[in-house]
Amino acid sequence: MVTPRTKTDSQKKAQQTEDRKLQHIQICLEREVESCIPPGFNDITLIHNAAPEINLEDIDVRSTFLGHQLQAPIMITAMTGGHEEALPINMHIAQAVERLGLIMGVGSQRAAIEDPSLSTSFTITREHAPTAFIVGNIGAPQLSLSYGIREAEIAVDMLKANALAVHFNAAQEAVQPEGEATFSGVLQALRSLTKNLSTPIIAKETGAGLSRNTAQQLVKTGVKALDVAGLGGTSWPAVEAERAKDEDAKKAILGSWFTDWGIPTAVATYEVTQAAPGTPVIASGGVRTGLDIAKAIALGANLAGVALPILSPAMLNAKAVQMHLDTLIHGLKATMFLVGASSLEDLRNVPLIVNGATRNWLELRGYNVNDLAQRT
Repeated sequence: MVTPRTKTDSQKKAQQTEDRKLQHIQICLEREVESCIPPGFNDITLIHNAAPEINLEDIDVRSTFLGHQLQAPIMITAMTGGHEEALPINMHIAQAVERLGLIMGVGSQRAAIEDPSLSTSFTITREHAPTAFIVGNIGAPQLSLSYGIREAEIAVDMLKANALAVHFNAAQEAVQPEGEATFSGVLQALRSLTKNLSTPIIAKETGAGLSRNTAQQLVKTGVKALDVAGLGGTSWPAVEAERAKDEDAKKAILGSWFTDWGIPTAVATYEVTQAAPGTPVIASGGVRTGLDIAKAIALGANLAGVALPILSPAMLNAKAVQMHLDTLIHGLKATMFLVGASSLEDLRNVPLIVNGATRNWLELRGYNVNDLAQRT
């Protein structure tokens, strides 16, 4: 008789993480988990140029991010990993970004760090994207509790990653049934990590946005880029509320209360680019069209990040992912054509009108948005 192998505490924890990540994917595919508050891009109007004096086919959307040239300023931001269902998703995204010359981030690598047998869904990204810019991912709560240079290096080596994201998900952890809302000392831990890890670190939110104050604190730790990941797209409190419905009534209620918690993406993008000049900024959270991408760049972002809209195509094949991304790129170019911007640098200087809730936010935060309308 063969005695079943007993799982270590680390493997049990990894199994719990794996199960949770699978639930996240299923919920995002099957249920309505986007914030009811929009990201704010509808409040931004770019000024039409009826005589653009450029040709659409000549527009250049190439961009440079952390020393790496991209064919367009688009990042597929962190989605998943650490479970079997993630393997084809990450493979298809990797194949598409390799062909298109874009950036890809993976979901939290915690499960694979704690149980290396779960690493295949991550390592497959580099196998299918040998030259693409790949971003690894660890969580700020784990950094606060116990993670350090060793775990960060494991995450980077697993992917041969070009950068490592540290995700800040306080709103999610506060309502998650098994959440770890442990952020005490996290900035000091991040400062130590940036000092000792040779790979650049990106600090990213997960749907509640970065304020100018937080952005400035993060830059002081030595991070090389910021992902604002604002309110307006996938709401992780909403996802956790769905998970908690049958397990934890209190957390399910909390999740519903905080579904629309955060700083809308358009606001966060402008605040952070103003607060951290010289630091590359990724605008993500509710980015759905090429027009949204153009508005994010016009507000000062270096890249725009998309996630949820890529999930369904990634369940199919790389061709479906590539088709969706090609459409975004064409939409970006079409918008640039209509405002007379032949390059991304030109796009960052076009005039724009800010109205609605986004205008109210920014004016109450002390910004004079009238200046944006006078750009030439």
